[in-house]
Amino acid sequence: MNTASTIPERAIGAFHPPRRILLGPGPSDLHPRVMAALGQTVVGYMDPVFVGMMEELKALLRYAFQTGNPLTFPLSGPGSVGMETCFVNLVEPGDKVVVCRNGVFGGRMIENVERCGGKAVVVEDEWGKPVDPQKLEDALKAHPDARIVAFVHAETSTGAQSDAATLCAIARRANCLSIVDTVTSLGGSPVKVDEWGADAVYSGSQKCLSCTPGLSPATFSAAAIDKVRARRSKVQSWFMDLTLVLDYWGATQRTYHHTAPGNSLYGLHEALRLLAEEGLENAWARHRRHHAALKAGLEALGLAFVVPEEARLPQMNAVRIPDGVDDLTVRRTLLQEHAVEIGAGLGPLAGKIWRFGLMGHSCREENVMAALGALEQVLPAVGHAVAPGSATAAAHRAYAEQHLIAAG
Repeated sequence: MNTASTIPERAIGAFHPPRRILLGPGPSDLHPRVMAALGQTVVGYMDPVFVGMMEELKALLRYAFQTGNPLTFPLSGPGSVGMETCFVNLVEPGDKVVVCRNGVFGGRMIENVERCGGKAVVVEDEWGKPVDPQKLEDALKAHPDARIVAFVHAETSTGAQSDAATLCAIARRANCLSIVDTVTSLGGSPVKVDEWGADAVYSGSQKCLSCTPGLSPATFSAAAIDKVRARRSKVQSWFMDLTLVLDYWGATQRTYHHTAPGNSLYGLHEALRLLAEEGLENAWARHRRHHAALKAGLEALGLAFVVPEEARLPQMNAVRIPDGVDDLTVRRTLLQEHAVEIGAGLGPLAGKIWRFGLMGHSCREENVMAALGALEQVLPAVGHAVAPGSATAAAHRAYAEQHLIAAG
């Protein structure tokens, strides 16, 4: 009997996910307005009202990226599609690309260069440290034929933030285009594409923008588009070929390219409206405020940060797991008993760190206090001594201090 064609004995009911406090590396919580937008009526992707919404999306994304680039739009796919789109369009076989690696996602950039037939020149920095601009300068002097520089602005695997303005300036002086990953920074930390002079920048919808996963906002400078149009060979990916996508997201008559994920785009439209209503500077300040309280609480628990304070992302907090404490036990207990999700370490940091995301709509006081309160219960049970109430009290003090400062 072919069991694949039979109905299971136990009826399969409707799926209702449990309520979680999402404090991992993404996704983040959805605002109720975004959830409502996702459930709106489906219309065709060439419908005039949908086309009008697309134009608004482009304008909202230009605000989020702080750019005037006409080619600013959400790619259909997660941040990894944004990354790959930048590389398959800008890198041709034989091209030399300087890639800065200080975590997992710099490593993925190297993989993209190699799969495009390019030659990767790797600038290595310790995981948890920002990219060293002097190392990039040295690499470009040693490889004057390089034409692209790629780096991660906000390294999700560690919470390290690199100086994008300086790195892009170094690239320009060497006549290189820049590819910049802002997946974890857009909406949570300053991203200023035009001020940086960045050329190809991509992000993700599910982190500080607090939309459903599956979209990758991206923006391309005129110089980047010129490079794509001057290619000697076809882009190796039909789906990601910007010369084709331009005809769908361009400013004039649209030509069918693919079936756009309409309802996800509705959600992103509303998420970006929320960001514009709050104001970028206020959103950045909110992430810093709640980070300060979480930091105070985590340090009261005896947890040490991986990233030096001057390079630390407020929305991605990586701390070292205390000696003798089992990573999986703590994360499983937090999830099952307290509905708190945090992230594990990746690569060489697997089993050695925890990652606490404070992104977008998840970045709220109640979530900070819930996570710290849960840790106060869980850590003593696994052998890490904690003074009852110490973490939550430290966070409350941090909030009070910030309130006093704001009051003048």
